[in-house]
Amino acid sequence: MKETKYSGEVAYMQILDKDGNVDEDLEPDLSDDELKDMYWHMILARVFDEKAIKMQRRGHLGTYAPCRGQEAAQVGSAYALDDTDWMFPAFRETASFFVRDFPPEKLFQFWKGDENGSSIEGQPENFMVSVPVGSQIPHAVGASWASKKKGDEIATLVYFGDGATSEGDFHEGMNFAGAFETPTVFLCQNNQYAISVPRDEQSGSKTLAQKALAYGIDAIQVDGNDILAVWKATKDALEQARKKNKPMMIETVTYRLGDHTTSDDAERYRDEEELKKWQDRDPIDRLETYMLENDVVEEQWFDEKREEAEKQVDDAEDKADELTDPDIEEMFHHHFEDTPAILEDQLSYLKTVEEERGDR
Repeated sequence: MKETKYSGEVAYMQILDKDGNVDEDLEPDLSDDELKDMYWHMILARVFDEKAIKMQRRGHLGTYAPCRGQEAAQVGSAYALDDTDWMFPAFRETASFFVRDFPPEKLFQFWKGDENGSSIEGQPENFMVSVPVGSQIPHAVGASWASKKKGDEIATLVYFGDGATSEGDFHEGMNFAGAFETPTVFLCQNNQYAISVPRDEQSGSKTLAQKALAYGIDAIQVDGNDILAVWKATKDALEQARKKNKPMMIETVTYRLGDHTTSDDAERYRDEEELKKWQDRDPIDRLETYMLENDVVEEQWFDEKREEAEKQVDDAEDKADELTDPDIEEMFHHHFEDTPAILEDQLSYLKTVEEERGDR
């Protein structure tokens, strides 16, 4: 028996570097309108992030997970989806939601603590925010397996962070996808930190992408701040999933420029030098350089889009305030067909507390 040596090596793709230089052999044929649309969703997410953090500091929003710095990884990948493909986010995919036309006010409503913000009525292909780390991965694999069994030519795209690759849900989902050849694209946003634990301390793998190889799944690592590379890698992976029922893992190497959530303080575990290095790789700045050099727009266009985004986000905040009025009973709905006795007891207790407060 011939011995084979496992190298764990995976390909790395970069098309647009941090200085705006482009690999013309790999450069995708995206129209000016498509590039402008991509930019719009990136700047909308950036402005939404800024507003959400301010709202949380004022007590108008619950704990929020910002996506600043990861806009290219999210927009580039979500933009590659067909309308009939399914998207399974984790808890940081604000920009991906916007690409899928999810209303900003609904996201605000969700982060305000109103589960009605999770309503996906009219958008069944978009699953909602999943806070438990990795739990959305088996769900995505199951959905794609079902579509394969039904003969539907669709794929599922599931997002997760670098920390999720150390969770059992990740390995169970990958194993099932590899064994049953489900049309699933696994997209890891490696933002260098699993909360406060740096990438090199939470996994001994040279790359996170190579973890897929053990399950018979193809993998690639891309520059996650390069929206062209993310789009191309995801587009190719989704087409392979739909046409050949072959799963794929993409590791987007990016960086979380803000805190893990508004309950975190990244200054306690990251230094200024590291942050500055990644700020120089800002994905929005990189796309702006590319668009200017290719005469897609003039510089003032970016200012106009930011102003437009600020107005839309301000309007979304007002709409969310009008929408958000959760009933205390709603947190007990949507879990079981028949509510178990233990939850009925808890609901009864909360009603009693609410009545007592109302009498004061």
